[in-house]
Amino acid sequence: MRDFTSTFFNFDILREVWPLLAEGLWMTIALAVVSVPLAVFVGLLIALAQEARHPVLRCLIVGYVDVMRAIPPLVLLIFIFYGLPFLGLQLSEYPAAVLALVVNGSSYFAEIFRAGLESVPRGQREAARSTGLTWAQSMTYVVVPQGTRNVLPDLVSNTVELVKQTSIASAVALQELLRSAQIAQGLTYNPTPLIAAAIIYFVMFWPFVRLVSRLQNKTVTA
Repeated sequence: MRDFTSTFFNFDILREVWPLLAEGLWMTIALAVVSVPLAVFVGLLIALAQEARHPVLRCLIVGYVDVMRAIPPLVLLIFIFYGLPFLGLQLSEYPAAVLALVVNGSSYFAEIFRAGLESVPRGQREAARSTGLTWAQSMTYVVVPQGTRNVLPDLVSNTVELVKQTSIASAVALQELLRSAQIAQGLTYNPTPLIAAAIIYFVMFWPFVRLVSRLQNKTVTA
């Protein structure tokens, strides 16, 4: 038991590498705080644009969503960071990671919002327009709030997945939590930093997992 503890739960090593893990945790939070709101906003805009009746615009949007959902976010990040410089656009590690997360995440949020908007009865839209509201006002005050509430569990679940994907930033040497744990493991030759990172991820995401479960139960019983 002592050997097991010293290998996987060595508190002396944890105290030694904690500043490195804390630095990586803050970078993970910094990525999530910027990427998630942007991905949600862009996804909502895409879903609203799909309401347009212009066939060319709808085809472009459907193509964007399908392609971005098909490309793994890691591949997308590598293309942005290493490929865009050949086109004259060079981004540093943090903006490249944010862009990859937003582009990939927005495609999933767009589909979730689209399903939510379609779940609102057509009569709600017609009733809003009959009161004198413009299309933008009816979407803002009537359709979007109802549609968002209908897909709230999926929105929260996708947010959790997007935060998890911040670990791809290690591919461009951005020192987020997982990358910091890997560096700490290499310095100490002990897996304790990786175990600590896994526990940190669990503590971060467990409340959101429970929230998704509660929202799904409410949706079923409603």
